[in-house]
Amino acid sequence: MYAAFYGLKENPFNLSPDPRYFFPGHSHQEALNHLAYGVREKKGFILITGDVGTGKTTVCRSFLAGMDDRTTTALIFNSFLSEMELLETLAQEFGFEVRLDGGEKTRKRYLDALNEFLLRNFAAGGNAVLLIDEAQNLSHGVLEQIRMLSNLETEREKLIQIVLIGQPELRDLLLLPVLRQLNERITVRFHLESLNRKQVKAYIEHRLAVGGGGERIGFTPFAFRLIHSYSRGVPRRINAICDRCLLIAYVRDGFTIDGRIVKDAIKDLGPHYRRPKRRFFKFLD
Repeated sequence: MYAAFYGLKENPFNLSPDPRYFFPGHSHQEALNHLAYGVREKKGFILITGDVGTGKTTVCRSFLAGMDDRTTTALIFNSFLSEMELLETLAQEFGFEVRLDGGEKTRKRYLDALNEFLLRNFAAGGNAVLLIDEAQNLSHGVLEQIRMLSNLETEREKLIQIVLIGQPELRDLLLLPVLRQLNERITVRFHLESLNRKQVKAYIEHRLAVGGGGERIGFTPFAFRLIHSYSRGVPRRINAICDRCLLIAYVRDGFTIDGRIVKDAIKDLGPHYRRPKRRFFKFLD
């Protein structure tokens, strides 16, 4: 709605995980580096965690966008899967055929087909990567099935690299005794942190630049401070606040986002956005 008014090509604060908008802040770049290292060195298991809205899926999408032609990937977003559904999804994502020959679907048939596919892929010089988003929702049985997938290997290398991406409770889940064997196999781990105040400013400016420039839009220093405080440095919350701020300013025919507009935006977004410290309300731009 407001894009043309501000000279933007598109809405820069869309909530979708578009890799074009990947912000190379310290924590997010480190997460990307951990993914690249784990896959390149064929470490088997990689764990990426972070609070809701910190940008895990965007990191994942950016990682996939940078893959070369030799890497075959399977991305699973629906983590509410049974053990059999997981194997069926792998067949769909990797694109290999399971020969049933009139028989019923069994885990052995799917695992044999997966192993054959991975061996062919390895022989051709390829690498296979499985990424599972929202992995904290996986059942113990499915997580054990995933552990068994790591047994598909040659004498020297893992045939499949498995990336588990989830909220902090995934780390707690993996500490359960029943999942000890899986937890011990994860050699590459990284926890995604929120943005600090300086990074929030850079993040907003980065998204405006990718969205088409946004030279006509100005955020005051106090507005940046309030956005950092209200959002607690979480990218998804920053996007929601900034989107509402630009809409309010557009309705008012304004090009400057000040503290008053930020506060109005927060009122529109609802009470689940925590109020910043009281001292912030003593001053206005």
